[in-house]
Formats: sequence, C-alpha cells, structure tokens
Amino acid sequence: MDAVQLQSIANQLRRQSLQMTTSAASGHPSTCLSCAEIMSVLFFDVMQYDNNTNNRANDHFVLSKGHAAPVLYAALAEAGIIKDDLKNLRKFTSILEGHPTPKIPFVRAATGSLGQGLSIAAGIALANRMDNIHSRVFTLTGDGELAEGNIWEAADFASFYKLNNLCCIVDVNRLGQSAATRHEHNIDTYAARFHAFGWHTLTVDGHNINELKAAFNSIDKNKPTAIIARTLKGKGVDFMENKDGWHGKPVPLKDLQRACDQLVVDPYIIVRKTPKETILIATHDSPISHRTIYTAPTATREGYGKALAQLSKLSSVVVLDGDTSNSTRSEEFKKVCPERYIECHIAEQNMAALAAGFASMGKLPFASTFGAFWTRAYDQIRVAAISGVKMVLCGSHAGVSIGEDGPSQMALEDIAMMRAINNSIILYPCDAVSAEQLTFLAASHPGITYIRTTRGVTPILYNAQSQFNIGGSSVLKSTPNDKVLVVAAGITVHEALSAVNRSVIPLRIMDAYSIKPLDTASLLKHAKECNSTVLVVEDHRIEGGLGEAVAHALSPFGISVHIMGIDKMSRSGTPEELRAYHKIDADAIVEKVKKMS
Repeated sequence: MDAVQLQSIANQLRRQSLQMTTSAASGHPSTCLSCAEIMSVLFFDVMQYDNNTNNRANDHFVLSKGHAAPVLYAALAEAGIIKDDLKNLRKFTSILEGHPTPKIPFVRAATGSLGQGLSIAAGIALANRMDNIHSRVFTLTGDGELAEGNIWEAADFASFYKLNNLCCIVDVNRLGQSAATRHEHNIDTYAARFHAFGWHTLTVDGHNINELKAAFNSIDKNKPTAIIARTLKGKGVDFMENKDGWHGKPVPLKDLQRACDQLVVDPYIIVRKTPKETILIATHDSPISHRTIYTAPTATREGYGKALAQLSKLSSVVVLDGDTSNSTRSEEFKKVCPERYIECHIAEQNMAALAAGFASMGKLPFASTFGAFWTRAYDQIRVAAISGVKMVLCGSHAGVSIGEDGPSQMALEDIAMMRAINNSIILYPCDAVSAEQLTFLAASHPGITYIRTTRGVTPILYNAQSQFNIGGSSVLKSTPNDKVLVVAAGITVHEALSAVNRSVIPLRIMDAYSIKPLDTASLLKHAKECNSTVLVVEDHRIEGGLGEAVAHALSPFGISVHIMGIDKMSRSGTPEELRAYHKIDADAIVEKVKKMS
C-alpha cells in the first residue's frame, strides 16, 4: 500500500484507540498513538496472514508492550479478524481484555507483564524454523521494558540461534509510567545494545511511513533484526503529544471529539498479503508407554531423563534446559534427539517464556533446571498460565536433600509457588519408576505441569505393574491396626518407611506423588481408618507445601493435620545431616508420633 493510505490507516487506529479507551474509562491510549504508523505498516504492508489464525504459515505478531492492546485490536478489526464491537474494550462480557490474551484471534500468547514478548516471539520463530515453516515473527516492545533483563536474555538467545525470521521493533516514545525512560530519545544507545548482541540493527523515525517500509525491506537474511523507532507518546493529539502525565489515562469524553478531529483520515482500501499455504497447528501426539527395569537405587532425576529419551518419539516434544542438563538428566533427550533439544544457558526467565512460545505453535515443551532457579521465572510461568499453554517444567535438586551445596541451591518454595498457578499440576516422584511414569503422564495434562525430582539415589519401591494417575496416590504400608496416617512425597517417603520399624505406634504410609491435584478420597478414607490422625512430612517449607495442601483437603471433614517440614534457614551438610537438623528424618517422625499419641 502507498504511504498516504497507510498514514490514514494509522490515524484511524489512533481514533479507534482513543474511542475504545474513553468508552472503557480506562486503558493506555497515549502508547497506542505512538506506535500507530508501525502497526499500520506491519499489518497492511509487511505481514502475510489470512483469517485462519491457527495457520502457522502466517506471519506472527507478539505485542510485548501489552498495554497498547487497543491499537492491536483496532488493527485486527481493520483486517477483518476481530468482529467484536471495539467499544466493548475491557468489559466483562467481551474478549477484548485490558492486555492481550489468546482469547483474541491472532494472539498466540498473553502479554502485558513487560519484558516477555521477545522471548515468546523467539520461541515461535525457532519452533517454525525447526519445522521448516518460512513465516516471520514480529514483536513490538516499548523502550521502558528494555530495562528488563528478560529482554536481553532473549536478545542473546535469538542471536546465538541466528533467528533470521525474527524482527523486534522498539517503540522509543521516551515517556514511561511515572517518568522519562532511562535513555529517553537516544535511539543510538538502544541500537548499539542490540548490535552488541549480534543483531542487524536499524534506526528510523517511527512516524515516517517510508522510513518504516524501507526498514522492513532491509530485514537481514542471516540474523535477527531490530528496528529502533523514535516516536512521540500521544502522537497526533496536541494536548497529549510528548507530554508527561498521560500514561494509563483515557481522554475525557468532553475532549474526545477534539482529539479525533486532529487525526485526518482520508479514504483507503484495506489490502492484505496472505501466505501461499496453510499449515495448521497440530494436536499433540499419542501418549508413550514404556517401563525401564531398575535393579539398584536410582535418583528420580534419572527416571525423568529416561522418560524424556522415550518421549523423543513424539514429534511435538521439544526439550529446553538452562545449562543443567547433566544434572537434570535432560541430556538423555539430547543424546537421542539433538535437533529438538534447545540449550537456553543460564537464563531461566527466557527459557520459561520461550517454552510458552513453542507451546503456542503446538509443540510440547519440557523445560528443566534446578527447582530453586524456577523461582526467578515465576512471572513468566504465571503469564504462560494466562496463555493456557501446555508445558512441563522439571525442578531437580529439590529440598534440603541437595546437601552440601547449601541453601541458595535448595528448592524449598517451589511447591508453594506452583500450587498457585492456575490449572497446574504438581507431581513429586519418590523413586525412578514413578518418576518415569509420572513424566509420561505429564505429557497428557492440558496445562502447566511441575515435576519435582531429587538429586540423590533412592531405593526402588515400585515395579513394572505399578499404576499411577494424575490425582492419585499409593499406600506403601498398611495394617488394620495403624494409628497414624503418615503422608509424604519424594524423599520423605523413604524416611517415613524407615520410621515404620522404629515406631511402637503402627504407621500407615501414603505416597502422595500427586500433590496437585491431591487424592482427597484416599486421604479421607485412610485418615478415618487411622483414628483421623494425620502427619505430613515434607522436604519443603511448611508454608504452602504438601502439608497445607493436605490440611486444606481434610479440614472440611474435621480432620486436623500435623506437619513436619522446613521452618528455619538451612545450611551446608550431608542430606542425612540436614534432614535430621530440620527434623524430617525417620527418627524425627518417630518422636513426633509419640508426642501426637
């Protein structure tokens, strides 16, 4: 399309953004006005896409600066993809939420928590290249969010993998929420940073249609491209343009017409480029069934690795790791399927958002690192849950049982944070057999799954006939005379079993390998058979862990729950010393049961 028509479309996008946000009495119109030309050129001159929003052959767009959602909705409405009345923005009854989510056609992943869009886009770009799909991925970031470290993790990753199908446009409109951005309009500084990360970098006037068109025509064929666009926040409306104090403020109704009148819209005809083929996002492959025979004590992380190797048979599975593959044992997948193994290096935030990008293209990502390090990617995980993606996260080296490495390496809060994720499940195997089988089960869950694994070897408790279920549990020791139901998961299952022969009070031992969802029916049945006396033992902080989950499940039935867990700062030591120090070992269980009786 020619520059005159594209300018009119840009002004129409501005008008619609103003009208939407004024109607909603909330939103961020000023940041929409700054990127209107960028959106006009992208959607109506550069990108190829059709109305089938599940077509992977489409060019894809990720709005990292998600608060500019109104201008995206306006562009999609102009393209004929959104049919909803734009004035329903932010209404409970509308799909047009305050920030983009996949409820909206053409939106592949939720954004709005700043700094994540480039990682998501990189995941989409690498997924498509992996499948030899020649579409392009564009992401629009704000200059303020370039202060987020996640952006530079993603920039480094994209350069390392030479993602020449990825283009990042930075809307440098100078003004943040409460003050000017760090480098204001110094676009050369931003350009130098992307260039230093190995990107092909261009600087443009973000309100000049011809400069934007020329920049998009200069996308590099060998590396990712960054287009740094100097813009003005509130562009086109004299009382907003380049003025502080307008972030997150709609134009008052009394001033709306005056603002719109300043935005000249001449007649135009929408013309879209469409891809030559349709490649639908595929459904996941059938589940895998396999049983490894373990003849000696084996770490649960080994079972996870064995399962990944078998899962390589599924074409949808990709495995990501943060330079810990020889610890998490995801290296087992890499050995048999290196072409679908992605080394993310030590950048967990990028890895989590990359996984969401992969999942949005129909891939099934398994991402692994130490359980402690997932805490730094929690925001990316919760936003992935908003996207409704299917992915599996493995946290190895859980609890104080990591031993001598000390408290900075101990995952002690991971169950609590993963329990709070919408539509998540948490699986915590106690031996290599259960680890392998639970990993296979994780592939069937349509949300986020967290698998918690242990560093040290543990005895094999299950056999080839053992069955596992999401929401299941196993009773490993039971007699009609049991007085206390001891509920454990992972490493403390073995401590509980060791306590049986030392306790004069008969104990029933339950392996609650599915922490979320819990097997409430079995918990209730066995609790009642044990005089409604329940003790939970866990290698996790008491706050938010297995114990509180069990207490929540049983409290409606009037059953109180005793909890043994981590309640003080840990230190370096052997796993055995540390479990004794924190009173979650067999001896501590025996003493606790005595006090309860």
